[in-house]
Amino acid sequence: MLGGGNGIGRQVCHGLAQAGARVVCVDRVRELAEAVAAEIDGDALVADVTRRDELERALAKGQVSGLVDIVGMPVLGPLAELDDDGWQRQFDLVLRHAFLAMQIGGRAIASAGGGTMVFVGSISGLAHIPGQAAYGAAKAGLHQLVVSMGRELAPAGVRVNAVAPGFTQTPRLLTILSREQWSQVSSIIPRGAPGSPAEIAAAILFLASDLSSYVTGQVLAVDGGMTGQVIVPPLWPT
Repeated sequence: MLGGGNGIGRQVCHGLAQAGARVVCVDRVRELAEAVAAEIDGDALVADVTRRDELERALAKGQVSGLVDIVGMPVLGPLAELDDDGWQRQFDLVLRHAFLAMQIGGRAIASAGGGTMVFVGSISGLAHIPGQAAYGAAKAGLHQLVVSMGRELAPAGVRVNAVAPGFTQTPRLLTILSREQWSQVSSIIPRGAPGSPAEIAAAILFLASDLSSYVTGQVLAVDGGMTGQVIVPPLWPT
């Protein structure tokens, strides 16, 4: 589990462990990786998976039958104000590291006899969200990589899929958005509420398990119906 030390990643580690998997929690922060590993009787590994050498080291620890990758964080703000370093940092964190995970992880899983890879995209890669143009472009690129690698790795017995979460009450977002902002977000979600890390983890667990054995190259929106609607003024008498 790449990025398993907090939030959705932590929930995924718990879900995989409960399903019987031996989970390696990989995080850049030692304390987070070790805490989650202790919770699930798994293994902790400290690595910066945006670097090829560290990801190769992480995936060389033993046979790998599955990989879940949640690493990524938005660089927020108007695109017109984003400098070259910010653009590059956004694509390195979201897209280049996913390329590394697919290339190195796909090879490792294929050599182990096949398995699954699940990536965490975003509704930002499916629809416009203000202040997330660069992040959305990088996540859209990730979605396309998933589609392509699902086809490319299928003959080797490796399935590649992604979930695209909507607004989710992760520890990070809970510190950023106020109660009023969460209320505003909830008002435009058909389900009427933001998601929880456990709800996103449940979709990831489905794609990582044999329950989805005939599914590959797909991006599953887990967003309470948010991206499936067009908001317009009332067009009929009420």
